[in-house]
Amino acid sequence: MAVYAIGDIQGCYDPLRRLLDLLRFDPAADVLWLVGDLVNRGPHSVEVLRLVHGLGERAVAVLGNHDLTLLAVAAGQVKPKRKDTFHSILDAPDRDELMDWLRRCPPLHHDAELGFTLVHAGLPPQWDLALAQRCAAELAATLRGPDYQQFLAHMFGGEPRRWRDDLSGYDRLRFTVNALTRMRFCTADGALSFAEKGPPGSQGPDLLPWFAVPGRRNADLNLVFGHWASLGYYRVPGIYALDSGCVWGNRLTAIRLDEPGVPAWSVPAHNLPPALA
Repeated sequence: MAVYAIGDIQGCYDPLRRLLDLLRFDPAADVLWLVGDLVNRGPHSVEVLRLVHGLGERAVAVLGNHDLTLLAVAAGQVKPKRKDTFHSILDAPDRDELMDWLRRCPPLHHDAELGFTLVHAGLPPQWDLALAQRCAAELAATLRGPDYQQFLAHMFGGEPRRWRDDLSGYDRLRFTVNALTRMRFCTADGALSFAEKGPPGSQGPDLLPWFAVPGRRNADLNLVFGHWASLGYYRVPGIYALDSGCVWGNRLTAIRLDEPGVPAWSVPAHNLPPALA
């Protein structure tokens, strides 16, 4: 059995199929870890959802910010933006089945035996694994609960930017969403910043990539994540960044987690229509 992790797909179904062929992925034996953002901006989001959903327990997909936005749009809590490409899902006959499956995807997945932790964007520097798992479980329970639509109406927003142990209610859940699915840079004391989307070095002098904050409490983990296309495929001890910008016309990347020393695989976006800027 092989365990592969794949970066942000964002509706790029054809590159995903080519990458699975390159990996010689066996759905009867192998496992896929997916960093989230299965949907949006690319041309074939519903096909991606159907493929991953159809793999059942052979696929582990964590929620990304675009996946959560889709849930909010499907629940009627927000309107889609001009750049969003949710229409194929919203008009699909199996829409309800796919949305029910998607909101039951976890925000975080940890495999102690394998030695890897999967999230979409990262972990804030104040969180160790136990706290990250607790906050992710609270978010998962809310999304799977009967009042999930009410939460989706309060999910968006940039505050609070800094973790506090006494956060509660929607503030606590919103920080969890922003940390796990939107974070790139933060201050040295862990305040999240969302305006900067460029590569490390492009940010202001008071900001650091979240994984470069001194004293980060989760530095002992092997973290697999995506979300940061301008960072691209980036691999240093404990950090495995896999968003190589397929939807922007670049590449879709995979690594093998059960044999982490082997080189990565990637396929070009090829004939994908240019993504909207």
